[in-house]
Amino acid sequence: MGNINDVADLSTEGEIAVLTLNSPPVNALSAPVREGIFEGIKKAAADSAVKAIVLICDGRTFIAGADITEFGKKPTGPSLFDAQDMIENASVPVIAAIHGTALGGGLEVALTCHYRVAVPSAKCGLPEVNLGLLPGAGGTQRLPRIVGPEKALEMVTTGQHVPAKKCLEMGLVDELAEEGKLREGAIAFAKKVVAENRPLKKVREMNGKVEAARGKPEIFENFRKSIARKTRGFLAPEYNIQCIEAAVNKPFDEGIKVERELFTKLVTGEQSAAQRHVFFAERQVWKVPGIDKDTKRIPIEKVGIIGAGTMGGGISMNFANAGIPVTIVERDQAPLDKGLATIRKNYENTAKKGRISMDDVEKRTGLIQGTTDMKALADCDLVIEAVFENMDVKQDIFRQLDEICKPGAILATNTSALDIDEIASVTKRPEAVIGLHFFSPANVMRLLEVVRADKTSKEVIATSMDLAKKIGKIAALVGVCPGFVGNRILAQRQREANKLILEGAMPWDVDRVLYDFGLPMGPFAMSDLAGLDLGWRKENSKGETIRDVLCEMDRRGQKTGAGFYDYDENRKATPSKIVEDIIKDFSEKKQIQRRDISDQEILERCVYPMINEGFKILEEGKAIRASDIDIVWINGYGWPVYRGGPMYYGEKIVGLDKVLAKMQEFQKAHGDDFEPAALLEKAVKEGKSLSELGY
Repeated sequence: MGNINDVADLSTEGEIAVLTLNSPPVNALSAPVREGIFEGIKKAAADSAVKAIVLICDGRTFIAGADITEFGKKPTGPSLFDAQDMIENASVPVIAAIHGTALGGGLEVALTCHYRVAVPSAKCGLPEVNLGLLPGAGGTQRLPRIVGPEKALEMVTTGQHVPAKKCLEMGLVDELAEEGKLREGAIAFAKKVVAENRPLKKVREMNGKVEAARGKPEIFENFRKSIARKTRGFLAPEYNIQCIEAAVNKPFDEGIKVERELFTKLVTGEQSAAQRHVFFAERQVWKVPGIDKDTKRIPIEKVGIIGAGTMGGGISMNFANAGIPVTIVERDQAPLDKGLATIRKNYENTAKKGRISMDDVEKRTGLIQGTTDMKALADCDLVIEAVFENMDVKQDIFRQLDEICKPGAILATNTSALDIDEIASVTKRPEAVIGLHFFSPANVMRLLEVVRADKTSKEVIATSMDLAKKIGKIAALVGVCPGFVGNRILAQRQREANKLILEGAMPWDVDRVLYDFGLPMGPFAMSDLAGLDLGWRKENSKGETIRDVLCEMDRRGQKTGAGFYDYDENRKATPSKIVEDIIKDFSEKKQIQRRDISDQEILERCVYPMINEGFKILEEGKAIRASDIDIVWINGYGWPVYRGGPMYYGEKIVGLDKVLAKMQEFQKAHGDDFEPAALLEKAVKEGKSLSELGY
C-alpha cells in the first residue's frame, strides 16, 4: 500500500492492514502524524480486502503525546479530533499496538481504537495535569468509561504512568503481546477479532461503569479531600475532577463540551503557561555551554562521604539508592554508629510504607561502610565533605584529601555558602574541586546545586552533572558567591521578613501571605522547623535580634515546643502572645514606629527583592540562564510550579516594569537594600525580555 506521507506507512499482511508511524524521537502528534493517521485509516478502511487495521509505531515508543511545540500556534492539516473520528468510525476494527509509552494524546488516540494490545514493558497515562492542563481530546470522557471513575480520577490528577500489566487488569488494554514481538502479537490479535467477528467496541458507548457511579457525589467529595493538601493552589487537578464528574453525570457529547471548555480555560491561563515554562526549563538546565557528549567523564564507582550527620547520611543514601558503594568517614566511633543507625532507620521507615522491600534495605545499607580512618578514602573516585560550615575545618579536610585521594578523584564540598575557591586553594589540584550543594533532607530533596569554582575542570563539571541525573536529582550549575543562587536569593526574603515584623506585621501575617502565595511555609514557620538555634551560639549572643531573644528564652522552635509560635504536643502551631509582646518591645527600643502593613506590601517586599537578586546573579554570570534560577527555587525551596519560578513570575506574571517601579519606590522609602539591579533597569529601558538579552 506504500507511504501515506513522510511519517506514515501502510502495508498489509493478508486481510490485516498495518499503519506504521515513524516520527522520531517520540512520535508526537504533529501535523504530519495526524495526517498520517487520518489518511492511513481512511485508505485502509476503503480497501474491501482489509478486515482489520493495526496502528503501530516505529522507534522507541507509541505516540507519546501532543507536540508541545505546536501549543498556541494555528493548527494545520487534520486536527487530532478528525484523526480520532476517522479511527472510531472506521468500518473495520482498529487495534492500537502499544510499546514504550502511550501518554496524553497518544493514549487518547488509543482510546478511540476499538481494541488495545501492549507489550509488558509499555506504560499508559494522561500526564497533562503536570503541564497545568487536562486531556483535551476525549481522555477525561473515555477513560472513566473503560476503567471506572475512581481509577480515572487517580490517573488524571497524578499523571501517573500505569504499567501494561495493571492496564490489562483495569481493562484499559485487551491483551499483552510478547516483549519484542508486538507487531506479530497485534496482527494475531487482529486476526482473532476478525475470526470471532467481535464488535467494533467504541469506548464512548461503554456506559456501565459511569452509570454505576451516578448519584454518588461522595466519590468526588472524598477524592477532593484526599488530594487537597498535595494540589493546593493548582487549578488543573480540580478541572480534571470536574471533567470526570461530567463523564459520570452527562451524556458523552455533553461531557466532551465540558472537557473542551475547561481545557481552553487552562491552556490559555497563567498557570499552564508557567508549568509549561518549568517543563522546558527542566530540560534546559542540563545544557552547559562548552560541555557536550564528547567531554570526558570520570567513572564514579566508589564514593566517600566525610561526616555522618544529617547531611552526610542523607547524601550517602542517594548513592546507595543508585547502587554505588559509599564509605562514610567520621572523626569518632559514636557519631559514626549513630549516623549509620539513622540511615538504617530511614530505610526501614521507607520499607514500612511499602516503597521499598526489606531486601532493598539490606542491599542499600550493605553498600554503606563506616570508618574513622580518612585513609579509607584513598581509592574513592569522588569524595564529598559534609561537615559543619567552618572554613578552617573544611580547608584542613581538603589538605588531607589532597594527600590521601588518588589522582583524578573529584573532591567536592557540600557547603551551602562558603567560598569554594578558598577551599580549593589549599589543594595542589584545584581543577578537581567542586561544590555539590545538596538540600536537606538530602535523600528526599530533588535539587543539587553544582557549584563550579574558578579552576574546576570541564571533566569534573560534566561528571558531576551526569552523576546528579544518575542519583535522581535535578542539577543546576552555578558559580561561587555567598549563598550561591538559592540561599543568596533566600537571604533577601529573610531580611525583609525580619524588617516587616519590626515595622508592624506579625510573623504569622508574613507566613500566611507567603503560604497563600503557594510556598510550603513562611519564613518564621520554616525557622521554627529548622530550629532557631541553628548556627546560634549562646556565648556570642548579644540579644540584638528577636531570634537571639527567643533562643535565650529557650524558645528554639518546634523541638522545644515554642519558637516564633507556640506548639502543642502534635506540633500544631498557634500565634504566641509572648512573641507578639517581645516584637512590640523590640520595635519600641529600636524607635521604629509600628504601622498597619497590607498583605500586598508583605508579598512585594518579600518577593520583589528576590527577583532583583536573580538579575544581579545573572549579570555576574553566577547562573547560566534565568530559567535555571527558577529550577533552583522550585526544587530547592518549594516555589509554586504554577507561578513558574521567581524570574518567570517577575517577567511574565508581574511585569519587569512593575517590579522595577516597586523596587525604586521601596528604595526611596527603605534604603539601598532595594537598589535595582543594572540588568533589570536595562531590560525595562530597552523593553527586552531576559531571553532577548541572552539569559
